[in-house]
Amino acid sequence: MRQPRTLLLVVLVLLAALVVSRVLRAPGPPAANHTIDAVTALAKAAPVRTAGPASAIPDLVAHADGVPGSTATAGCGDGLWEHVYHPARLLVTQDCVTVTGIIVDATANLKHPRRDGVRKEEDGDTHGWLQVDPEFANLINDGNREFEGGNLVFEIVCHWKPTQADARPACADTTGGGALPPVGSHVAITGTLVLDTNHGRWNEIHPVSSIVAR
Repeated sequence: MRQPRTLLLVVLVLLAALVVSRVLRAPGPPAANHTIDAVTALAKAAPVRTAGPASAIPDLVAHADGVPGSTATAGCGDGLWEHVYHPARLLVTQDCVTVTGIIVDATANLKHPRRDGVRKEEDGDTHGWLQVDPEFANLINDGNREFEGGNLVFEIVCHWKPTQADARPACADTTGGGALPPVGSHVAITGTLVLDTNHGRWNEIHPVSSIVAR
């Protein structure tokens, strides 16, 4: 009587082994695949606008139309847009960028050149020039080439007390004073990248959040 029982036991063991083998070869639950697909889709749908330094910025801004600035514009999160004179004239291309290059004299061809190399605007802002490093070359548009010597403009808002009456309210409770790095300095300028529509439609960093010598 022991032989049939032994045979039955062997058959049961073989069946159990077959079931385990099929379970191990079965694909994972569909939900896991769906989760991966969802994460990939979210990554592809992420907005192009970037905060802080980004080496791809020149390619991104080349095809951007820009959004009119306002006192509520985020910029680099330092509240400087509250002090931008007539902000809607500036089309915001990137909220916050860092661009590197060499400061060049924006006043050399003026009747009265300035030692700091920046023009003193009536609205209290600076009007400086940055000769951008090669990786930022396509931030320079036709307006920059025709009117700004092929340089990127940078404006520190309320650097001086405005002489223009309608610009005074924007600078009523702030000042952007302080020494600028000298002409010829290699610097990293952080701020909002905009297209100035009031003049020659050139690109500029306005307002400037920081200038750091490199």
